[in-house]
Amino acid sequence: AMVDPDRGLSLTIARVVQRLQGSSLHSQLERQARVSLHKPEIKLESLKEDIKDFLKTSGWEKKLQNAVYSELNVFPSPCHPAAPPEHIKEPLAYMRKAQGSWEKRILKSLNSMCTELNIPLAQKRPANEQKELLNKWNEMGTDEPDLSLFRPVYAPKDFLEVLMNLRNPNYENGEQPSFRNHLGLIQVPLKVKDIPELKEDFSELGLNIGQLGIDDSAQVPPEFFENEHVRVGQKVLAEQDSAAAQQYVRQGCPTALRADLWALILNISNQPEDILYYEQLKSNVIQHNLLVDSLIYKDVKLTASNDDYYFVFEDYLYQV
Repeated sequence: AMVDPDRGLSLTIARVVQRLQGSSLHSQLERQARVSLHKPEIKLESLKEDIKDFLKTSGWEKKLQNAVYSELNVFPSPCHPAAPPEHIKEPLAYMRKAQGSWEKRILKSLNSMCTELNIPLAQKRPANEQKELLNKWNEMGTDEPDLSLFRPVYAPKDFLEVLMNLRNPNYENGEQPSFRNHLGLIQVPLKVKDIPELKEDFSELGLNIGQLGIDDSAQVPPEFFENEHVRVGQKVLAEQDSAAAQQYVRQGCPTALRADLWALILNISNQPEDILYYEQLKSNVIQHNLLVDSLIYKDVKLTASNDDYYFVFEDYLYQV
C-alpha cells in the first residue's frame, strides 16, 4: 500500500530514530552532551539550544547526518506500518511464493549432499584443526582442501527455468501473439524507468560532463579535469559529508582517494567496537566448520583464483 507523503515522512523518521537508538553513535552523542554540561558557554536557561549548538560546532551533527543518510540509503521507502517484514523485502506475493519454493529446492539439494557424503551441515572444529586454521588465516588460498566430491547446489539452467516460468497472476497477456511475447525468455512485467527518467538518473554520464579516466571527448585537456577533480575530492573528504561524497563519485573516483571516499559514502569507520565485532566473528569461524564454507571456497577457487595481475584479494574473500 502506498503511504501519503506526510505520513510516509513521519514513518521514515520514526524508523530511522528507532534504528539509531541502540547504535554506538547514540551513546557517543549522549556522552558528548554530558561532557558539554561542564563548558562555560552552556547556560542553564538555554540548555537545549546551547547543547545543540555545541554538537553542531564540534562536528557531531555531521556524524549524525551521515548516519541518517546511510540509513535512508539502505532501507526501501516506507510501507504500511502493519506490513510484515517479508512484504517489505519483497512486495509481490507471487515472487515470494517462487522464492520460497526455490529455497526449499536448495535446502533439499544441500541436505541430500550431506547425506551422500556423510558430512554434517555444521560441526565444531577439534582443537588441533582450530589451531591450524588460525595459523594459515592469511594464506587460505594456498592450502587447497580436496573438494572434488562437492558439487554445485544447483545448475544455472535450473535457475533460468524457474525465472522463465515466473508469471504474474494479475497480468493477462492473452493467447494473441504480440511483440511482448517475443521480448525474451523472462516475461515478468516489472516497473522499470523510462528513457527520460534514466537520462535524469545518469545525467553525469552526459557527453558534456567530465568523467575521470574517459578522455576521448576532450573539450578540456584530461589532466586539467583530473587535477581539478582530485582537488574537489580532497575538499569533499575534508568536509566528511556522505551525501556529497556519493554525488562526487558519480564523475569517477580518483584511485588515491578511493578507500577514504567509499568509507565515507558507506559511513564506515574503524571504531574499536567494529574491530572487536570482526574479531568475534573470526573466532566463531575458527570454532565452527560449516558445509557452506566448503562450497564458497570452491566457488571462489573457480572464479577468482589467485592471479597476481587480476585477483590479489583471494585470501580476503575466504576470510570474509
